[in-house]
Amino acid sequence: MTSRVWSRGRTPTLVLLIALGGCASPIPKAIRTAPVTAVTVAQVQQEPARYPDQRVRWGGTIIAVNNLADVTEIEVLSRPLDSDGEPHSGEPGTGRFIARVTGFLDPAEYQKERALTVVGTLAGVQTRPVGDYRYAYPLLRVESRYLWPKAAPPVTYAPYGYPGWYGPWGPWGPYGLGYDPWFAPYGPYRGRGHWRH
Repeated sequence: MTSRVWSRGRTPTLVLLIALGGCASPIPKAIRTAPVTAVTVAQVQQEPARYPDQRVRWGGTIIAVNNLADVTEIEVLSRPLDSDGEPHSGEPGTGRFIARVTGFLDPAEYQKERALTVVGTLAGVQTRPVGDYRYAYPLLRVESRYLWPKAAPPVTYAPYGYPGWYGPWGPWGPYGLGYDPWFAPYGPYRGRGHWRH
């Protein structure tokens, strides 16, 4: 009986904590919510007149940032998005677009290759050069944006298990040149417990 009461009492609390955890997400709701109608960059490039003021959620990797007098233009290589709106960095690009954000954005923060997702309305297509090629860029008036955190560098491990400890130069390795001078070749112990005479 006691366990049942405990379970009933804990269930609402658990649900509340999960709900609060979802509300505390740093990702804006507009970024996490997929639009009802998904329109691609390629579709807008081919038929720009068909999508006036269309609301879209696009994302990808930053190519360049250009600060103008009143707005900042971010050139983005579009990529497919996850369910939460994060771009698939390993997927091929699906076209370029220009995201216009009111005000100044620091290029030191919005660096090349950073992942960015934006939500806004289309403002037509503008042709600009990419090298010698005239490229049709869909223009997007940004209402919400999210700059995704940089990916953490991969963790590498020593061939003998724990990093540094069992490698050849770790304190317990054959050469004993790690953090413990007692087991170094020139310490009182050589290698693995051999007393230096």
